[in-house]
Amino acid sequence: MRALKLYFAGFFLIELLLHAGWPIWPLLGLSVLSLALILERIWYMRPSHIAPGDLLDPLLAQCRTALPTQQQSQDLKENSVLGQLLSTTIERVRQQPMISEAGLRQALEMEGRLACAKLEKHLSTLAMIASLATLMGLLGTVIGMIDIFAAQSQNAQQPAQMAQGISMALYNTAFGLMVAIPSLLAWRWLRSRADHHILHLEVASERLLMQLQHLQRLR
Repeated sequence: MRALKLYFAGFFLIELLLHAGWPIWPLLGLSVLSLALILERIWYMRPSHIAPGDLLDPLLAQCRTALPTQQQSQDLKENSVLGQLLSTTIERVRQQPMISEAGLRQALEMEGRLACAKLEKHLSTLAMIASLATLMGLLGTVIGMIDIFAAQSQNAQQPAQMAQGISMALYNTAFGLMVAIPSLLAWRWLRSRADHHILHLEVASERLLMQLQHLQRLR
């Protein structure tokens, strides 16, 4: 039964490519690109890579009395995106023990912008694919309608050409929506995940900043 389903699925795909005309090929490329970007972003935004839950509190507890060692800071940098952000801030305090709050906050914001850029990478491309797939499907529909009118304008009946035009119009519309809708949903979900991670990074950075200021006052 499974082999039969795979056979019909493959047969349908071949029929789709044969009857949809050349506009289906850019849509097929967009579908592959969209899937690749979605999987890459899901893998990159996993919580263990962005901000592990057991990372911040032990670090804040240690910073109450002293800065982490350079080795600890290096391990923190390699731990996650949040770890890299916090490690950079700690190293700035180590290099400049008397750095002002404004200077430390500015350095933290610069690193935060870099982290945000990494989280938002490819999201605009995914949104563009959702829009472009709809337009490409519409283009295939228009080309199919042109073929239909061309067949009707001829004196002789051209049922094969009319059928080809109808197939091109319908297949491209359907496939364009099949690419655009999942891409749009994935973009919206990934955008929400990125905003959630960015907020978490901001809160964690602010907590570390307050702890480092307290440590500077103790010195």
